[in-house]
Amino acid sequence: MGIVEILLIAVGLSMDAFAVSICKGLAMSKFSVKNAFVVGAWFGIFQGLMPIIGFFLGYSFAEKIGKFSPFVAFVLLAFIGANMVHEAFSKKDEEPDASLGFRIMLIMALATSIDALAVGVTFAISGVSTTGIFPAALIIAATTFLISSAGVYIGNIFGSKYKSASELVGGLILIGIGIKFLCEGIINLT
Repeated sequence: MGIVEILLIAVGLSMDAFAVSICKGLAMSKFSVKNAFVVGAWFGIFQGLMPIIGFFLGYSFAEKIGKFSPFVAFVLLAFIGANMVHEAFSKKDEEPDASLGFRIMLIMALATSIDALAVGVTFAISGVSTTGIFPAALIIAATTFLISSAGVYIGNIFGSKYKSASELVGGLILIGIGIKFLCEGIINLT
């Protein structure tokens, strides 16, 4: 898996955190670099850790599924992406909460990084090496940190205008990468 694919996955994964960061910024009476850093750190750390955990969980059964791994990767990424697209069109609005307390941020960081766990499994079954997962996770963490920090600012300035669009874009990116895996799997079977 190349750097461009990892960056695209990182952007796609960070869109849930971006959407929540926009809501955090919206709820804050005044923008603060410290608050943006805190939000970015929470989301970035969790988005970076979850692929590593998913990778080592998936690594144990990657050899068992062998030549079908591109199809499993497609299903996982397409499912995650479709869920994000569905959320983008969902009419339920969450009440913005400016709290950056430990418990609230822990729950939000976990909730927005569950898809990163599944992507870690996808990395394992698509041939990413045990040494390659760490740079990939670092790229995902850094990307999420930057995008989430920017989300706090954007939310504080513009409101929730970009929340749905970010989830839609993130979902479409993940579906696109899943389709790429599917095409590679079909080509390798022939």
